[in-house]
Amino acid sequence: MPPRFQSDAANALPLHVLTPDALDGWLTEQSEFVRAWVAAQGFAGHIGTALMIPGEAGAPVAALAGYGTADQRARQRFVLAAAIPALSPGAYQIASGDLDNPATEALGWLLSMYRFTRYKSAAEADRHLVAPAGVDAARLEVLAEAEWLTRDLVNTPAQDMGPVALEQAARDLADRFDATIEVTTGEDLLAQNFPMIHVVGRAASEAPRLIDLRWGSAGPKLTLVGKGVCFDTGGLNLKPGGSMGLMKKDMGGAANTIGLAQMIMALGLNVQLRLLIPAVENSVSAPSFRPGDVLTSRLGKTVEVNNTDAEGRLVLADALAYGAEEAPDLMLSMATLTGAARVAVGPDLAPFYCDDERFVQALTASAQEQADPVWRMPFHIPYETMIEPDIADLDNAPSGGFAGSITAALFLRRFTEGAARYAHFDIYSWQPSAQPGRSKGGLGQGPRAILGALPQVLGL
Repeated sequence: MPPRFQSDAANALPLHVLTPDALDGWLTEQSEFVRAWVAAQGFAGHIGTALMIPGEAGAPVAALAGYGTADQRARQRFVLAAAIPALSPGAYQIASGDLDNPATEALGWLLSMYRFTRYKSAAEADRHLVAPAGVDAARLEVLAEAEWLTRDLVNTPAQDMGPVALEQAARDLADRFDATIEVTTGEDLLAQNFPMIHVVGRAASEAPRLIDLRWGSAGPKLTLVGKGVCFDTGGLNLKPGGSMGLMKKDMGGAANTIGLAQMIMALGLNVQLRLLIPAVENSVSAPSFRPGDVLTSRLGKTVEVNNTDAEGRLVLADALAYGAEEAPDLMLSMATLTGAARVAVGPDLAPFYCDDERFVQALTASAQEQADPVWRMPFHIPYETMIEPDIADLDNAPSGGFAGSITAALFLRRFTEGAARYAHFDIYSWQPSAQPGRSKGGLGQGPRAILGALPQVLGL
């Protein structure tokens, strides 16, 4: 079931959201029994705490949720959601308390309800929330549903989320929103001039493919390109076992663009949307491409392969070049591209590259509003020489190890000529440990921030 707010407020328990400073004032208006109960349970309004208030028959008649101090809240993305595990299953309606951002807290509650249950037989009981007054509940449900989809796609292991299944996810999306979809598969990639998508995926049991979804016939042109490497062994530059364990998530860029596309279509934005996903598995077999090979891209630029584990930029390059041919007003790529990005900003931030100041400012403001943090990184021009080898136009894996995320972004930008604006997101798409509103596992990073920036950037 998609995430929804509780519609029946009559059957919801009143929930009082209290800071440590507000607790005493609230208690003065309560019965002697409630004051004694709160004191006995040691509830003090701290973040991550909650308390059920029993009635005369013993069943709960209300609940308290700690909201902490302003300094403590600044360190937590979804504050109210931190209290959910301490609440009994059931439905709740906020009865008192001043939330810093009711929409963000309500979204965090919806996101906290996510469970990846495909391979589990036991279901967990949920805590539902009546939408707080004044929030756009329908929009928040759209955002949460898209995030759930992204998490499901990333969490699904490669045995059930290879190129064929990723294509089906895009087809399901197209069917739901009456979009058109074309898929170029296998040897047809060579015939239609997508040579690098083909070469990266040709060694796998499922044929490589380029998924091309279109929706909308009016408005600015928006093209999303998502890296769909459904599993990455590293190719002949084989990853060690410890680095391969999470490689089911190497299609996180595709999952995030699918989630973003779902938001855009569900909300009916006035754009001409295009979603391009090169879907491959980077496997090892006789046809694997090799270190030292020189590939020819869709643009005719040649690329020396110095590491077969830097395959994501290769498949993205052909897709970006194809998307740029239609001169979109805005083109975005999203990819779990480099470990260097994680070293730079950790797992919680989505680093992005863009030279268009209007987009940068709109995205930065939106990220704060949407609790979807991003961080700007530079297209540092002096590093261009690092991606220019001796025997080809470009190098897919410059030696030395410095500035790996920047050089990858510079590489991709070489294939975007024709797009009016371009931004690249080098995301992680994974939550290493459970946090309020963010379960351990697959994660959307950047789509809500991007969605909030589109009206200003595209004049919607």
